[in-house]
Amino acid sequence: MTSIGTALNPYAQYGSAYARAAATPSLASTLSNDSATNDPLASNSATNLTLSEAARAQLAKGAPLDFTIVTNDARATLDRLYAAAGVKGPLVDGKTTIDLSSLDRRSLFAISTNNGGKFSPDEQAVAAGALKQRFDAALAPSLATTRLTGDYNVSYKAALDYLDGASPEEKATATWAAQRAAVFKGYQATQTDPTVAPTGIAGDPIAAALAGTVTPTPNKSRDFSDIAGDVRGFLDRQKSEAASNGKELVYDPGRKTGQLADLSPLDNRSLSAITLNQGNRFSGEEVYAAKQELNARTRASILDALKQSQSTGDPRQLSLGILKAYSSMSTEERQAANWTPEFQDAAIKNYKSTSTLLSMLRS
Repeated sequence: MTSIGTALNPYAQYGSAYARAAATPSLASTLSNDSATNDPLASNSATNLTLSEAARAQLAKGAPLDFTIVTNDARATLDRLYAAAGVKGPLVDGKTTIDLSSLDRRSLFAISTNNGGKFSPDEQAVAAGALKQRFDAALAPSLATTRLTGDYNVSYKAALDYLDGASPEEKATATWAAQRAAVFKGYQATQTDPTVAPTGIAGDPIAAALAGTVTPTPNKSRDFSDIAGDVRGFLDRQKSEAASNGKELVYDPGRKTGQLADLSPLDNRSLSAITLNQGNRFSGEEVYAAKQELNARTRASILDALKQSQSTGDPRQLSLGILKAYSSMSTEERQAANWTPEFQDAAIKNYKSTSTLLSMLRS
């Protein structure tokens, strides 16, 4: 359960959107035709956002969901979450009783703004808090990179991408418009010299975050041993499904027989739980397969940074991409990927030396 603070920034009070950085699932992965799931790795929640018949009909036509449908489905999902948790509301003694991670950003925005008058003040506050947590999570890697390198452009660019990922309803608010204008002004300033912090911009969330005046997001990280238990159950269910099909669950893609295990739904922390195998819950082939999947994702992350460097003609982007990836990892993920503090230091030194060379060339 998470404490809900009252010092939410103005943007979070009216809803926000989570960009890739992080962590809101896509519509296809978040929305489910089932009313509930027992797989804690599917959405980190006991209940997924369920599509109503009207919503499925609209999606079948290729049309975006009407906001009224989104609102009604959000109301229904909250009620199911309460029933599953055995509670009547989202707050008890100032702490949340339910997990809203199964709700997408549009649904959270509908709740936080009390669209249709369907939501209580407590529900609005909890939804606004969830949106703020997603905002914080989206910016955290870039803010950490800025603190390490002194490059402010990377944080303003992340915030701009985040804001531009908002829903049409959110973009129609004065709050969104004001915050995007502030972020864009900061972004433009850093285009001239990324090492100079923009100043004098009213409502600048990046300046506030770097100054430490934004209320920190509560740590929602689950205990690592609990994650390992969830993953063990996830793999065991695949094993049972394979057995019901008369097959053996295998982890080697080269095996011609058997049903290949699917590790793609697991996030990196879950893969790290298998790789580190701290409680000896996993077999050697499970550990090896998890390492391969985690290594592939790490390589893809570095490759994305390299492509960014090549497309922009800015060689510093490779170091920045590595630093953002490092900052977004949990301690266990860094250990599993063998990303040590020395590796981070090397990336910082590379960024600074490249910046110095570019500055000399420009001069």
